[in-house]
Amino acid sequence: MFKIAGVINYLFVVFLNAFTDLGHKIIIQNTIFKVYDGSTQIVLTAIVNALILLPFILVFSPSGFLADRFAKNKIMEYSALFAVVITLGITYAYYHGHFLLAFTMTFLLALQSAIYGPAKYGYIKELFGDKYISGGNGAVQAVTTVAILGGIIFYSVLFEGRYQATFTTEAEILEAIAPIGWLLVGSSVLEWFLASKLPNKIKEISKKRFELKKYIRGFYLKKNLKTLTRKKEIFDAVIALGLFWSISQVVLAIFGEYAKAELGVTNTVYVQGVMALAGIGIVIGSIMAAKLSKYYINLGLSGLGAIGITLIVFSVPFMHSMAVIAVMFTLFGVLSGFVLVPLNARIQHLASRIHLGTILAANNFIQNIFMFSFLVLTTLFAYFGMNAEILFYLMGGVGLYLVYLLFRRYYVDIFWTVMELITVVRHKYIYHGLENIPQDKAVLLLGNHVSWLDWVILQLPLERKINFMIDKGIYNWKFFHFFFKKGETIPLSPRAFKDAFKDAHGRLKSGRIVGIFPEGGISKDGELQEFHRGYELIATDYDGVIVPFYIGSGIFGSVFSKYKPKNAKLNPFKRRVVHIYFDKPLPKTTTSKELQECIAKMKEKYEAQ
Repeated sequence: MFKIAGVINYLFVVFLNAFTDLGHKIIIQNTIFKVYDGSTQIVLTAIVNALILLPFILVFSPSGFLADRFAKNKIMEYSALFAVVITLGITYAYYHGHFLLAFTMTFLLALQSAIYGPAKYGYIKELFGDKYISGGNGAVQAVTTVAILGGIIFYSVLFEGRYQATFTTEAEILEAIAPIGWLLVGSSVLEWFLASKLPNKIKEISKKRFELKKYIRGFYLKKNLKTLTRKKEIFDAVIALGLFWSISQVVLAIFGEYAKAELGVTNTVYVQGVMALAGIGIVIGSIMAAKLSKYYINLGLSGLGAIGITLIVFSVPFMHSMAVIAVMFTLFGVLSGFVLVPLNARIQHLASRIHLGTILAANNFIQNIFMFSFLVLTTLFAYFGMNAEILFYLMGGVGLYLVYLLFRRYYVDIFWTVMELITVVRHKYIYHGLENIPQDKAVLLLGNHVSWLDWVILQLPLERKINFMIDKGIYNWKFFHFFFKKGETIPLSPRAFKDAFKDAHGRLKSGRIVGIFPEGGISKDGELQEFHRGYELIATDYDGVIVPFYIGSGIFGSVFSKYKPKNAKLNPFKRRVVHIYFDKPLPKTTTSKELQECIAKMKEKYEAQ
């Protein structure tokens, strides 16, 4: 992925954009932290965040139009040049102690980011392509978070280094930290230079036109929102991201006051540092999410991330140690990566090229409407005396609703993700020949049976869900029956075997994958057992093929296998390596004897390697 021309340059541009934006925000927030207390501090912090969000709401339609109409690399280049002018103005405000001007310039810096955003994220799909879209989103999320983390620590340390306890006004503080403004200018200049070197990936020139009158009348707003809601899965993902960012924004807005009032912490480096640990967590979580999306976008991670985030938000008010809270904020970040990477990748994947910029701008619009609304509510609650602890509980309630939304759509994906996380702790699965499984045809998946985990092992690298045929007695197990039913497994019994194969035929006719273990049971001696002829009863009038598979011997001896090799040296602390092979498709008329010979040859060939 990193060998693609322009990727490294693009990631540096992404880093510098976030690093510069955050630098000014941190300086303003730290100034507020030093001068004000209690509800006034919460209100002003919320207003700063609102100034950052408001431009994303106001320029929703223009930013989407620009990203769809013009080359995205050029939009990033000119936006970076705009940032140079803004940071010069910010530096002027610092030197002259104009707090209100510096406060207001936060809005202009955010305006630049709002125009920049759809082009920046739309460029991921153009630069990385569908093959690396999850990896590209993971890299961008990680780099952005490193920039945020670095900006928080870097600018807070510089701020504290120039701050003196004798300062009592905003003007005194800004004049003291004024030289820091030149770092903002320098970062913007470097970002502009690197953005000018990005390759133009536009494949087709759009002929869209933007009319100011239609924009003022709200015509584009209605049209673009209609484009967003055309695909319900995209809209649901945008709403979920909006809820997530709302929770995050409020938590960050109230934590400073909570740390000061409840924990007695007054050093901004400690407060910002703990919040920055969430950034480290997002880097880790984004990398993990990209790795766990190696074969397809792993949407189940988003549901698990939402559960963890909700539990953490509910737990923070019960914690009275900064060290414990630091660990929780780090874990909050990891789980945030689980939510962000899959949902953003899914939105980009489902969006058509011609509407990608509009949909990403609409994504920004909805998310910022959510965040802006939540910050307004936070400001009102704080103004009327509601403390940070109660606000944490309210955000936990929002988290519960987020969990509900994600489970409603992705409960099957969440189940498979849980199974993957459980199994990969002890096993490493290496797949060979996945290209032999057609993407646009029905597949009858047939092979050997070596453990209780075979159904999990086969499903993990496939986005299309396998309809496994399983023993009816196992199908009716109380705890697993719900999951087997939702997973559309096919129960098989000696009395109703014809109905089971008829059901399998119907699913193959509709283009699905049906998985059967012709041995009829798990191997007890490590050898292939006789293959039963049952699958031959399935009518062959469907558009598809038989794909044989062979699961290697790496799992033998584990608690999930019935075969325990004698004299085998088993290391309980070492992960088992299991190779899984998919051979070239066979004709639908392949007999059980021919299939067994095929898989025996696979066993002989691959186990000898």
